[in-house]
Amino acid sequence: MSRKIVLTGSMLILLGIILGAMAAHALEKVISADLIATFEKGVKYQFYIGIGLLTVGLNAKQIPFKLNLFYLLNLIGVILFSGCIYLYALHEIIPVFKPAAMIVPFGGMSMIAAWTVFVVQLIRKR
Repeated sequence: MSRKIVLTGSMLILLGIILGAMAAHALEKVISADLIATFEKGVKYQFYIGIGLLTVGLNAKQIPFKLNLFYLLNLIGVILFSGCIYLYALHEIIPVFKPAAMIVPFGGMSMIAAWTVFVVQLIRKR
């Protein structure tokens, strides 16, 4: 088990639950339905990464390669992707957050890179 990866995954899931509840109960009164859906997309991907990290972290001893790059790329990815989606979704309240949408694709690319590294390493370490 990798305590750091399991802890990070668990924290992302916990924060996802809190942010999802916030979107469902508090934000629906102050931002449009389209932006609520956008916010919820950030929550969904945060959950995906959290569950992925939790799964990999719990099985780290059976994985025959270092997980540092995988972990780092996922962490950067979820911060840039979900974090900037959260900011963008609030731009009706705080207009300066609107440009955050331009950063979201970099987060997505980082998450894709993380899982690509993982898959390539699995293939190489048969």
